Amino acid sequence: MSDTAQPAQQSVRRTAATPPATAAPAPGNPQGRPKQRDAFFDNAKYLAIVLVAMGHAWEPLRSGSRTVTALYTIVYAFHMPAFIIISGYFSRTFDASPAKIKRLVTGVVVPYVVFETAYTLFTRWSDGVPDRPISLLDPLYLTWFLAALFIWRLTTPIWRSLRWPLPIALVVAALATLSPSIGDDLDLQRTLQFLPYFVLGLCLRPEHFSLVRQWRVRLLAVPVFAAAVVFSYWAVPRMDYAWFFHRDAAAHFGVPSWYGPLMTLGLFGCSLVLVACFLSWVPGRRMWFTTLGAGTLYGYLLHGFVVQAGNHVDWAAHRWPHTPLGEIAVTLVAGAVVTALCTAPVRRVFRCVMEPRMEWAFRKTPSEAGGAPVPAQGRR
Repeated sequence: MSDTAQPAQQSVRRTAATPPATAAPAPGNPQGRPKQRDAFFDNAKYLAIVLVAMGHAWEPLRSGSRTVTALYTIVYAFHMPAFIIISGYFSRTFDASPAKIKRLVTGVVVPYVVFETAYTLFTRWSDGVPDRPISLLDPLYLTWFLAALFIWRLTTPIWRSLRWPLPIALVVAALATLSPSIGDDLDLQRTLQFLPYFVLGLCLRPEHFSLVRQWRVRLLAVPVFAAAVVFSYWAVPRMDYAWFFHRDAAAHFGVPSWYGPLMTLGLFGCSLVLVACFLSWVPGRRMWFTTLGAGTLYGYLLHGFVVQAGNHVDWAAHRWPHTPLGEIAVTLVAGAVVTALCTAPVRRVFRCVMEPRMEWAFRKTPSEAGGAPVPAQGRR
């Protein structure tokens, strides 16, 4: 994977969804040994994907509740940056080798093609647009993140070789806000504006995550987050929360262009503080939901069909969901649904399209073929 109300035929394409970070082996893991998952990151991904689903459930309730809108704004201020930072952190070893390219194709490109097609066909019914075309260049609904991740990963070697990658990425993001004519191809505007978070993840080390998990930081996060909630409630009628979606240039908001670079820096700082607060509260030990962290990509892509089906039946038109008790119930249902979609049985069913092996499509590397490459001078 969010905007102001729009016609049904446009709502699906304008939703700012939050992506799950794809899992990756711990850096330095010797080749051939079993790869152990870090419980902290799996916990963080699961908790963030739950917030994603809750945010989507809150969308139809925003217009009738200032409190829901304030919480919605807070969530969208940090859960997408958190996922992207973690994605960047686990992309540090991407070197465009044949094995990494294969993983990029099977784990990102194939799911993108499958779900871009599936969402187009499904929303022809849910949005009432029977002639909506299938376009692999214009990401639909939640698939934008897969397109962005593909671009970010391909450019990883470039960012890893630069002396000041984060400042340069911030400049690129700021320049994107000045360019309303970038267009919708591969959702490039959003890809560029979220780029600094991915690059920051590339620059982080394990000790950086250890810093935010100290008990002092956890205690400090309580008043900081409380202040953010109060500020968000105050800002609801005064600020357009769509800035946090990072999908439009400054001109879209009817402000001078120079607002764009200022908002880029301001939102980056705000999001980093909230991401630090969020990560400080994530447990580092194994929990009952830790194993679900490996299935967040499944929950992310599949829960969108539930959201679109719910929008089609217009469940928010009833009065009860807009009551305090109804809002709590909607929140809990959203969390339960996305949790179920991250479970092992669901992953087994959809693994063929989410993590296909596709051995037939790739040449075998020397290690896979069981032999080592022969030096040129040794060939006869």
